[in-house]
Amino acid sequence: MQEPPSEPSASVIRAWGRLIRAERTVVGRIEAELKSAGFPSLHWYDVLLELKRGPEGRLTPREIEEAVLFEQYNLSRLLDRMEKEGLVRRIPFPGDKRRQLIEITEEGKALQWRMWSVYAAAINRFISAKLTDNEAGQLSALMLKLIQE
Repeated sequence: MQEPPSEPSASVIRAWGRLIRAERTVVGRIEAELKSAGFPSLHWYDVLLELKRGPEGRLTPREIEEAVLFEQYNLSRLLDRMEKEGLVRRIPFPGDKRRQLIEITEEGKALQWRMWSVYAAAINRFISAKLTDNEAGQLSALMLKLIQE
């Protein structure tokens, strides 16, 4: 019979709760800033940024899924909406008609750029104003430890 796992310490449990609350709070505030400026959600920005970074502004849906910072289960519907808005287009994958590439349009690049001004200001307001560069570096290093296998 296997022994039950040991209980996490109180400080580990507190860190876990604060990590989740911090993520929800900061993302919620940034989303509110984007919405009040008349922009779509942070998910749209994330997809547009990754496409802009991709070779020739193109990625496969799988590459987008691996790159974005949000849950991918709604990515197909999100891409449909973005395509209707003229921000991305689907193009055939060279040599494989069953696959496709998603390509950012000029309108998509322009939206990503306009959204960045609001997003960057929100990052400054909700993170830079509260952490020194040294503290942000420490936090970044700690978060990296959590996401590494």
